[in-house]
Amino acid sequence: MPALPLPAYLRLTRASALYDILVVFPLATPWTFALLHGQLSSINQLLGAGALPPFATLHFLLASLLGTLVLLWSACRLTGPSLKLGRFDATGRLLFAVWLAWAMLEAELPVLWLFLIPELLWGVAEWWRVE
Repeated sequence: MPALPLPAYLRLTRASALYDILVVFPLATPWTFALLHGQLSSINQLLGAGALPPFATLHFLLASLLGTLVLLWSACRLTGPSLKLGRFDATGRLLFAVWLAWAMLEAELPVLWLFLIPELLWGVAEWWRVE
């Protein structure tokens, strides 16, 4: 497996941060997450499963807290990428992938493939050997 030069790895870390900002931005407020929830429910149905269950206020709060934290974490990686932050991010992504897989085993949620595959790919990329 060829090693990645550090400058390329830092660009990769920035790219993963930009990806996170784009994907997670809708989770950052209860109002934007309400719109996203409806879209995710429709996609889940298009993929042959049922509608997502309705969310209560606590669910919207937890999603927004998570979205806010991920946006802040992304800003750190975007403005000051490092090997250390990339490795932490890779670990977090692989853990997120485990939780996504768990949810997919517990319920019929094919929409989660849209998140699981990128998390695994970014996680592997950020664990790549660096020169």
